Amino acid sequence: MSRVRVSEIGLRRVVLIALFGAISYVLMLLVHFPVGFLTMDVKDVIITLGGLYFGPLAALVLSILVPLLELFTVSDTGVYGFVMNVLGTAVFSVTASLIYKYKKSFFGAVIGLVSGTVAMVAVMMVFNLLVTPHYMGVTVEAVQALIPKLLLPFNVVKGVFNAALVLLLYKPLSGVLQRAGVLPKSVHPYRFDLRTALVTGTSILLIALCLFVIFGVLGGTFTFGI
Repeated sequence: MSRVRVSEIGLRRVVLIALFGAISYVLMLLVHFPVGFLTMDVKDVIITLGGLYFGPLAALVLSILVPLLELFTVSDTGVYGFVMNVLGTAVFSVTASLIYKYKKSFFGAVIGLVSGTVAMVAVMMVFNLLVTPHYMGVTVEAVQALIPKLLLPFNVVKGVFNAALVLLLYKPLSGVLQRAGVLPKSVHPYRFDLRTALVTGTSILLIALCLFVIFGVLGGTFTFGI
């Protein structure tokens, strides 16, 4: 492969990663699920898809750059929000894409997303105990009391919601990108077969369940727009 061809591929890769970052930023601006002092958005879905397509390093870069852009444009939580954003997004997306990098299969994706969810929940629990008391001006005991009522269920729901949405979008979007010449052709092209139907149905069911918990159990709301 010539140097020119390699440079073209590298440039295309950078442009596509930047595009995923831009889409995740726009979705972060527009789609919000506020729950108490916490907010769930869907930027992690796009960043994780970028990591699955382009590798864990891309996921890590996007996990830092998108929250950094958020910090300097629309964030009202300052450095606290930036740190928690980076941690939650990076742990979830990098874990999922790192496992998928070495096990590129449907089961590799599932294992990666489940592992990313578990890792994200664990890390967020620890850092909520370390950081949130200083941000909210409360005791560690007060934050501990929030874990079973808000922090744990919110982060579990967030992880499951993001994982289900990634599974729902990954294969159809892969097919689109392959047909556009953005990704190499797969030896197993996308087709709507029985497994795809089961994955789609399960993903939609999990998304609906997560939204029920957000709205019906945790008292969250939905807002659209800046």
